[in-house]
Amino acid sequence: MKVLVTGSRGFIAKNLLERLGRTEEIEISTFNKNDSIETLSKNVFEADFIFHLAGVNRPEKTKEFYEGNRDLTEKIINLAIQSGKRIPILMSSSIQAEQDNDYGKSKRDGEEVLEKYARKTGSVAYIYRLPNVFGKWSRPNYNTVIATWCHNLTRELPIQINDKNVEIKLVYIDDVVEQFVRHLDENGKTGIIYSEVSPLYIKTLGEIEELLLAFKESRQNLLVPHVGHGFERALYATYLSFLPTDQFSYPLQGHEDERGTFYEFVKTIDSGQFSISTTAPGITRGNHYHNTKNEKFLVIKGEASIKHRQIHGDEIIEYKVSDKKMEVVEMIPGYTHDITNIGNSEMILLLWANEAFDKNNPDTYFLKVQEDQ
Repeated sequence: MKVLVTGSRGFIAKNLLERLGRTEEIEISTFNKNDSIETLSKNVFEADFIFHLAGVNRPEKTKEFYEGNRDLTEKIINLAIQSGKRIPILMSSSIQAEQDNDYGKSKRDGEEVLEKYARKTGSVAYIYRLPNVFGKWSRPNYNTVIATWCHNLTRELPIQINDKNVEIKLVYIDDVVEQFVRHLDENGKTGIIYSEVSPLYIKTLGEIEELLLAFKESRQNLLVPHVGHGFERALYATYLSFLPTDQFSYPLQGHEDERGTFYEFVKTIDSGQFSISTTAPGITRGNHYHNTKNEKFLVIKGEASIKHRQIHGDEIIEYKVSDKKMEVVEMIPGYTHDITNIGNSEMILLLWANEAFDKNNPDTYFLKVQEDQ
């Protein structure tokens, strides 16, 4: 299948082209404002499907709205008719097509041109009136407020917000692209199909600002918000995509003494924290118990002996572990425990605790596992 993507240098097109590029049976051609009409003609004539994403939304002159949104669409339609084929065409329009401004009117005019094409040829026209689209490769001060704010916050620039209660409608670029691509398999469809992207997120400016500030602060407080699903997942990915290349890393503040080092790595809102420690040969750490807190230990380098003793008993339970076998050892509430480096080189331990450390309520009480230690 030969697919033409117009507006190929734009935000949505870049993401669509990445997705199409992972499908072996698709041959891609592109068109952007710097290409000739001859290039457009050749690509339209060869196309089996057209994603018409080219458009103008921030021109210097009003007439450019109509040239970029209506007239270009008309050129593509005329070429498609001349090809003699019934080429399915998907057009990215805007929810502003319902508004009485030049951008909205020019988008609506483009929709009408495409509708006439579908009726005349018996082909199918997919029209998406998109709300604000956000995601990687979007442009600050152009695509969405999210792009602008992500750009500014990752560069220590101020963000402007007049009313935190204003709601905006948003769709995420990956959802847009996946829905677009599904239409490639809808052979034989005809008519005019107005479609919407889901999920649709409706968020206030204040909610977006709060999340973005939390992402920024997470490098200092190590507390990562819920970023595993939904809007937060999409927004976090977008925020990270705006980091300058010299800010992909950040230092951790840790503790170092004769025993080794200890660094907190990541704290979660409700699922504890991850830490990492190093221990010199022959050194024992721990000798404490927790009433409710629980931990998981994983030795990722070296050898260790991990001992437990129920605080009211005498029996010592020992686990010998090493990097030769990835084995997690649980620290059980009510058991005092320690860990000793029994190897000849530095031991590195990855730790997870079910709760972030609270110095005012650490739930950590000193008690030796063995009295001769």
